[in-house]
Amino acid sequence: MSLSTLEAPIKDKQTTSTMKAAVFHAPGQITLDSVPIPKAGAGEAVIRVTLTTICGTDLHILKGEYAVKPGLIIGHEPVGIIHELGAGLTGYKVGDRVLVGAITPCGQCNYCLGGNWSQCGGPLGGWKFGNTINGAQAEYLLVPHAQANLAKIPDELADEQVVLLADIASTGISAAESGHVQIGDTVAVFAQGPIGLCATAGAKLKGASLIIAVESDPVRTEMSKRMGADVVLDFSKEDVIESIKHLTRGRGVDVAIEALGTQSTFENALRAIRAGGTLSSLGVYSGKLALPLDAFAAGLGDHKIVTTLCPGGKERMRRLIELVRQGRIDLVPLLTHTFALEDIKDAYDLFGSRRDGVIKVAIRP
Repeated sequence: MSLSTLEAPIKDKQTTSTMKAAVFHAPGQITLDSVPIPKAGAGEAVIRVTLTTICGTDLHILKGEYAVKPGLIIGHEPVGIIHELGAGLTGYKVGDRVLVGAITPCGQCNYCLGGNWSQCGGPLGGWKFGNTINGAQAEYLLVPHAQANLAKIPDELADEQVVLLADIASTGISAAESGHVQIGDTVAVFAQGPIGLCATAGAKLKGASLIIAVESDPVRTEMSKRMGADVVLDFSKEDVIESIKHLTRGRGVDVAIEALGTQSTFENALRAIRAGGTLSSLGVYSGKLALPLDAFAAGLGDHKIVTTLCPGGKERMRRLIELVRQGRIDLVPLLTHTFALEDIKDAYDLFGSRRDGVIKVAIRP
């Protein structure tokens, strides 16, 4: 299915009180239901969703590996047009086209004021869409703390150019930021799914001199090179740690990014870093995660392990939009398939099975 550029926004007209939405009921059970269109309260906004996605985290929810309450609309990568504004909002009007980050910080709590926007209110608190409140795989979306979270989209950019900024790009780039990648560093990125591909792009943006990707899928291997990888190692055909040590003259990489969330990739990322190096972890771990003492040098190797939840908020989205607007990053090639909201079950099936060279699925309500 080909991508199409969204035409100029038209005035939003509500002709019904209900909408279609992808609702989680139990592990393995997501249905397209008719539910009420949300209303904006004070400080909130409702957007008409024009483009969204399916994320790997949504698959974790569908499989029951990450628990959410039954009856929740899932999804957290929204682009849309402002449909309704609640009291107290300034600088916006109905009809504005906006990007909303997957993480929606309030901007006022101790975590936000301390710079930990993703943890707004407490651990994982910034992630609300499709986690604690209704999400974006629907025709309309209620946005909390809208003043802090609505990022206007320049007219010259299409929805497809910015939708992935909401989560996977912000997350992937953050791995290089949290890992403090410096100009001239060597970086290994384990797994080249959507998040890993964006982490590869992030390492390039931060000035890494050598980016080593680890991936066996031929489609993702080629995309990895397009996103900035200098070398792609196939873990099914070679000892990637041995190869990484060879490429770095026995030293190991300065930063290893783990972008899958499995024990084996975590261990390999740890084994790949030099003494004093950093493991920047993005994976969502659904089982027991053990620390191999030899790779950790029994805790004496001056290693750093950092974890990052997708940075959100309108200023983060504005900065990422500027990267796209100035041609520093192009994420459209990652959108390999587009489905109508009515066909979202087929979209989940395709994305979950990784058929047909799928990397990222766009959903158009």
